[in-house]
Amino acid sequence: MKRIFTRISVLAAFCLLTINVAFAQNITVKGKVTDGGDKTSLPGVTITIKGAQGGTQTDPDGNYSISAPADATLVFNFIGYAAQEQPIANRTTINVALASSTQQLEQVVVVGYGTQRKIDVTGSVANLKGEDISKQISTNPVGALQGKVAGVSITNTGTPGGSPQITIRGSGTIYGKAGPLYVVDGVWYDDINFLNPADIASISILKDASSQSIYGIRAANGVVLVTTNKGKRGDAVINYNGTVGIQKVTNMVEMANASEYATAVNEAYALQNPPVAPLFANTNLGEGTNWYDVALREALITNHQLSISGGTEKSTYNLSLGYLNQDGIVKNNNYTRYTARLSNDFQVFEPLKIGYNVTATSSKSKDPANGIFRALYAASPVVPVFNADGSYGDPNAFNLGNGSNMNPQATLDFFNQQTTNYKITGNVFAELKFLKNFTFRTSLGGDFGQQEVRGYIPVYKASNTQQNTNSKLDIDRVENRNWIIENTLTYDKKWADHSLTLLVGQTAQRNKMYTLRADALNVPFTSNSDLYLALGDAATRNIIDEGELSTFSSYFARANYSYKNRYLLNASVRRDGASQFFGSDNVWGNFPSIGAGWVISNEDFMKNQKIFSNLKLRGSWGKVGNAGVPFNPSTQTVDQTAALIAFFGGIPYTGASIRSLVPPTLFWERSAGTDVGLEMGFFKNKLSVELDYYTRKTEQAIFDIPVLGSLGTVNSSIIANQADIQNRGFEFSATWADKADNGFSYSISGNVGINNNKVLNVTSGANPIYKGGAGLTSGYLSTRTVNNRPIGEFYGYQVEGIFQTAAEAAAWPGFKAGDFKYADVNGDGVIDLKDRVVLGNPNPKFTYGLNTNFAYKNFDLTLDIQGVADVDVYNANLSSRFGNENFTKDFINNRWTGAGTSNTYPSADLAGGLNNAPNSFYVEKGDYIRLRNIQLGYTLPQAISSKMKMQRLRVFLNAQNAVNIFGYKGFSPEVGGTPTNAGIDTNVYPLFATYNFGVNVTF
Repeated sequence: MKRIFTRISVLAAFCLLTINVAFAQNITVKGKVTDGGDKTSLPGVTITIKGAQGGTQTDPDGNYSISAPADATLVFNFIGYAAQEQPIANRTTINVALASSTQQLEQVVVVGYGTQRKIDVTGSVANLKGEDISKQISTNPVGALQGKVAGVSITNTGTPGGSPQITIRGSGTIYGKAGPLYVVDGVWYDDINFLNPADIASISILKDASSQSIYGIRAANGVVLVTTNKGKRGDAVINYNGTVGIQKVTNMVEMANASEYATAVNEAYALQNPPVAPLFANTNLGEGTNWYDVALREALITNHQLSISGGTEKSTYNLSLGYLNQDGIVKNNNYTRYTARLSNDFQVFEPLKIGYNVTATSSKSKDPANGIFRALYAASPVVPVFNADGSYGDPNAFNLGNGSNMNPQATLDFFNQQTTNYKITGNVFAELKFLKNFTFRTSLGGDFGQQEVRGYIPVYKASNTQQNTNSKLDIDRVENRNWIIENTLTYDKKWADHSLTLLVGQTAQRNKMYTLRADALNVPFTSNSDLYLALGDAATRNIIDEGELSTFSSYFARANYSYKNRYLLNASVRRDGASQFFGSDNVWGNFPSIGAGWVISNEDFMKNQKIFSNLKLRGSWGKVGNAGVPFNPSTQTVDQTAALIAFFGGIPYTGASIRSLVPPTLFWERSAGTDVGLEMGFFKNKLSVELDYYTRKTEQAIFDIPVLGSLGTVNSSIIANQADIQNRGFEFSATWADKADNGFSYSISGNVGINNNKVLNVTSGANPIYKGGAGLTSGYLSTRTVNNRPIGEFYGYQVEGIFQTAAEAAAWPGFKAGDFKYADVNGDGVIDLKDRVVLGNPNPKFTYGLNTNFAYKNFDLTLDIQGVADVDVYNANLSSRFGNENFTKDFINNRWTGAGTSNTYPSADLAGGLNNAPNSFYVEKGDYIRLRNIQLGYTLPQAISSKMKMQRLRVFLNAQNAVNIFGYKGFSPEVGGTPTNAGIDTNVYPLFATYNFGVNVTF
């Protein structure tokens, strides 16, 4: 660690010498800030130096003092007032009167291929500032959005380096890419886990089809626009942001101890028909092994970022370096990431500006062992970690059977897999202004990355079931080579009461992926750096390579018109062509949109009213697409396997067989959406409210249809464009921001999103599609997708109680005392697949968040609450039973042990009969409310920090996910998954809380 910081310091010093920037002589400026109307003093006004970072605030009497260069400009900002700039010009006293403003309306937000004033936006666009993101202490910028935006559902993963799952206004895609499009400084991505959150200036989320349609074929699941930090004119500003903290598991699941486990297993054996002799002659075995204590830990996380920015009249620059080291909460798991980012803008001459942005990322992870969390749940507590002789505790010594035949410690010790990623990405651009109203911009961007997953299994023997006789080395390498060229021409004209902006553009894009998979046996191990395929047996080496290449060509146009800041019109169209549909009639697609707005508060008849400071009605309609379909799905392929080898004359000949069906053609999904919104401001916009109603219909979604096995196919289904899916909902958000005379200021924001998901129609009609993880739910399929129902709803038997006696169970063949009593839905006297019913919905109906900021003098407090309601989770950890898996303490304490003991929990024989089939007992409410983030900071008074040669010094304490309230009996109800496999909890990385101490320093 020390060596890393030494290198960063040397590099920072080198950059400072290279750009040859020196700090100017500072002077102390004092003054008072008042309200321009009633002349009262304004406490808590923020004063910053233009082009620099850091600053100060006015005291309770409106007075301030700041050290700044004599030729600098001071910027005064306060909630509800127009920002004001004051050149210092060697003055030591500057008094300022601020004028009230409709600040929210004039706010500039990033939209597709440009920016707009908030008042001019006719679609549904949410915007977050970089400072709101950086306060979340998230390692991935997407995770910081959780609870911040109405209608945006985010499921975080606990795996270090993992990417959160984001869903914007519900799921509309079942196959292919279900995530949004990310656009970072004009370059397109499927993920942004390579970005350091501290490098982000703002994030805009385009939620409705009207705002998304300018991205056409890639926008069906939403668009996230990311703008990174740029340099500003002025002297060099050096920023350091650092945190160090501990991650700790929350809501730990308590498991049965050895005595409780042995007793329950004996009970299950006694319930067999005929009864089986007890497995344990003595059940008084004490506590035994707590496998969670063995494998889990309090994990260290540290994150550092150093940036240098500044500029002159002709150029600006921004350089940042980042380092993240995150230990996983399971032992041996670690993730390290290095980031470097450099941007430069050059004003070649007055009309021409050029620049570039480059980001380089290198990461390495020691991956968690496959299935380790399932193993920790299922492992028997009677098995010791090690025997007295130092050998591994062997489950086979206890005759435990298949369900609990693992020693998790051996899994941890002999699992050796690491993943490395390298990525260089960015763009170069030129922007030319001519003929007063025209701007031409051209941009060339690229994304060049490589991921390598290297796994090694040594020769070892921990037990008869955990052993390996031949070492094996596996290497999977994926290379991405993507580029995108975009050219836009903008005409911007304002005259009299009119404002018109016209945009036309063209895009060419190519995505190329190459995959190489290789393995070899008997590779010796001396160290991780000496693992090479060439060292293995030549006869055992295998290699498979494959690739994908897709190209896109697009043309687009947009018009924005405003009259008297009252009547707004927005229209766009995009035409996309994609190579993966070559040879069909669907190579090209057209994606139009239109939006309109009426700023009612600007009407003459609203001038004398005292209720609304802003009232705006808007509506939009648009169509977008999703080209992220399975690659080459319409190409017929053949299988060549060992089973198809035939010998003629002693010579082997490899045969081939067509064993799968492909659709005659497959094209992108289309999504059409309508949005109606109402924006309101009250009390000089101290209170702002926004309401949205939307409906989004995915047309011709890709869906699979069951086919008969008698056709000779390997797969039992064929995929094609054969379904329509609807998401319909309502969004509400409100913000109250105000100040007090004693220097106290605050803002409180709340948001609620309501979404209803439904399959409108599908070619298979009432013939359902069953998914939900065979093997994860004891071989059963636990979800169903069918016409007029949500995607991937849980499906199984409805539990009506527990059979209390053998006589009661005898009336139902296959059941015994202590088993679940299922509802005979069709009344035929037999419990079979025809009696299954809907059990729950993994698609959340309600998402909400409450985000607050408080400031008093030099103290600041941020508190964020986030939650989900009306959602269900399938507890597959409990239901997945193959024999003698461990039980939770909750189950042990409530299980049926005889007539009258329980009518809700079954006996310990969970693996018997239909007890482990999907049923309502395993489906639990997934609602939760969480203290997502709380941060308390203190900024050193400017008079003190300036003496330390600092512009600003802030220290803070932060806690993330510290308080979680839910009724689910697992680690966390925050369970993701693909749309037809969502909400199934098995081997999910547990939720953890993070406690950090951090420092922000500006020089």
